Amino acid sequence: MILSSENLAVFAKEIQRLGIRLVLTNGCFDLLHIGHVRYLQQARSLGDFLLVAVNSDSSARTLKGAKRPVNSQEDRAEILAAIRCVDCVTIFDSLRATQVIRKVCPVLYVKGGDYTLDTLDQEETTALVEIGAEIRFIPRVLGYSTTSLISRCGNAVWVGLHN
Repeated sequence: MILSSENLAVFAKEIQRLGIRLVLTNGCFDLLHIGHVRYLQQARSLGDFLLVAVNSDSSARTLKGAKRPVNSQEDRAEILAAIRCVDCVTIFDSLRATQVIRKVCPVLYVKGGDYTLDTLDQEETTALVEIGAEIRFIPRVLGYSTTSLISRCGNAVWVGLHN
């Protein structure tokens, strides 16, 4: 299910009313790979309901560079929503997920192992502390990244053009 930002707060209140343990994660999820899938499966295993907040095209471009994202925000959201372990997806337009955190008040906030408490955005951390959310870091799946995937694809195209 893909949920608009306007409906997030109402939806989250219903989840909380039902006593469902809401897990929130966020990111660009530009070119989905096995590292993403394993990360999302682990995040989902930590609660009853997994909400994935996806960076909009404009925020992904600011974070990742002018050539990103490769896939549109709508496509990325739809692909994520189709994954069995993902219960709900929303798109957010800011660089940080602070507004989403405050709207949904997750029990648990999950980030990849490339983050630590020291590198997590201070504004997000403050919001999480204020709502009493637990913060958990899931180890990265080594050898997988969107940047390396793009690089490999670029090299394959380059080699293909010269054969």
